[in-house]
Amino acid sequence: MEMFDVYPLFPINIVKGKGCHVWDSKGQVYLDLYGGHAVISIGHCHPRYVDKMTDQLRRLGFYSNSVVNSLQKLLASRLGEASGYPEYSLFLVNSGAEANENAMKLASFHTGRKRVLSLEKAFHGRTSLAVEVTDNPKIIAPINDCGHVTYLPLNELAPWEKELRKGDVACCIVECIQGVGGIRLVEADFLQGLRRLCDETGTVLICDEIQCGYGRSGKFFAHQYLGVKPDLITVAKGIGDGFPMGAVLISPKFKPVYGQLGTTFGGNYLACTAALAVLDVMESERMVENAATVGKHLLDSLREARLPHVAELRGRGLMVGIELDIPYKEVRQRLLFEEHIFTGCSGTNVLRLLPPLCLRAVECDQFVESLRKVLLSV
Repeated sequence: MEMFDVYPLFPINIVKGKGCHVWDSKGQVYLDLYGGHAVISIGHCHPRYVDKMTDQLRRLGFYSNSVVNSLQKLLASRLGEASGYPEYSLFLVNSGAEANENAMKLASFHTGRKRVLSLEKAFHGRTSLAVEVTDNPKIIAPINDCGHVTYLPLNELAPWEKELRKGDVACCIVECIQGVGGIRLVEADFLQGLRRLCDETGTVLICDEIQCGYGRSGKFFAHQYLGVKPDLITVAKGIGDGFPMGAVLISPKFKPVYGQLGTTFGGNYLACTAALAVLDVMESERMVENAATVGKHLLDSLREARLPHVAELRGRGLMVGIELDIPYKEVRQRLLFEEHIFTGCSGTNVLRLLPPLCLRAVECDQFVESLRKVLLSV
């Protein structure tokens, strides 16, 4: 049997990681400025994380959600305090797509409505409804194209008001910094206006913080720059530093009903242990603050460098988009194979940086010089 060939792969076999670096099977070290799609939050193989996961695996790897799991209760308490949402409740799943799927399901249960408003260029996952609210027709199968969704422009409130006034929208779902969409930032006036309109029309506001949340923006959640409290907040990626996990933070306006939601693996013992270890390290090593400080240094350094082919710089914290006036493909490949730096991408012209939150200024400087070298020679 062969793997189902849906991923274009770099011919690199990564076998080891530490902090912001990874090593391939030939011993080559790389600076990781992509963190496996923003998954690696506290760095690769942090000793605190490794110790806690190893200890838990020696005691118990799994049991079902039909019994008390004290790790879930501890995680809910710790996450509530760390995020600034102690009054919200927590539902644990396995991925970002599942988190968004369950958030929209809760919104539909709550409102009795079916329609969803989503941003143009949005990405929310690949499961049934999550992919339908993702603005990419290439990955929406006919069975998923059910007519639930209207895509609307970023930071233009009038089209959203027009749709919301129809009274049939269950929820609006928004990434406050669009990841796949090119590191495009939601403005405070827009989100505050959308919050007001959702309140007036009885519509649920969901903030997808799967990529931009969990400290990456320099605050725990990106929406916390914008003066708005969503009804539902979805998280994944960085929550487990590589262990598959997702969650929905749920406003007190929603009342749980037995059997309404469910999951086999969500909130399992290893996942909760991973998430608790992540919070331990984020708090003890002040990684949210580091993301803000080092992210500013990175953006400032890129601006001051005045690099050729850089058309625009966007981002907050350690979520940075570098829009080029040429296709990114050659630049990205040369950064990887000549400078040994992993980066991400978006569209055809944007380099996307999503490094671990332990990134240091000296590593930012290394990247800026490597990017200068590559851009001067393309």
